[in-house]
Amino acid sequence: MTKAKIGIVTVSDRASAGVYEDLSGKAIIEVLNEYLTSEWEPVYEVIPDEQDVISTTLIKMADEQNCSLIVTTGGTGPAKRDVTPEATEAVCDRMMPGFGELMRAESLKFVPTAILSRQTAGLRGDTLIVNLPGKPKSIRECLDAVFPAIPYCIDLMNGPFLECDESVIKPFRPKAK
Repeated sequence: MTKAKIGIVTVSDRASAGVYEDLSGKAIIEVLNEYLTSEWEPVYEVIPDEQDVISTTLIKMADEQNCSLIVTTGGTGPAKRDVTPEATEAVCDRMMPGFGELMRAESLKFVPTAILSRQTAGLRGDTLIVNLPGKPKSIRECLDAVFPAIPYCIDLMNGPFLECDESVIKPFRPKAK
């Protein structure tokens, strides 16, 4: 069985200040460790809110480091510096708008400002890229909503088989007829 490589990208201008603890990236790793029982390897980066840096990082993780899944956190709001969705769209071959729609719908159950979020997802070659919000609580809520579809999406792209702890998260895979 192939060990999955999963890219985790934290986008934050505070990262360049030098005294920054990345709680969001750690939250993603924590959630994935709870979900996944199959072996996986994080490919982890903390980068500034700059579209060219984000795009370059996504391309490197997808094309050179062979990540089957890349999960970003941060840079999805309406502020002028929030450019993660634009960087994602610029490097993707096809967009997967259902991910963003579901994450916003889920987040609206908790906070009315979820409509300000611009999370999205797309495919670059054999890689699924998913943009998450920046707050650890929101990361879990959004991943709980969309992750059941992620293993099957990766299956369809001939990626590594992601096995999950079904007492924590149940992936949906259609049964063969």
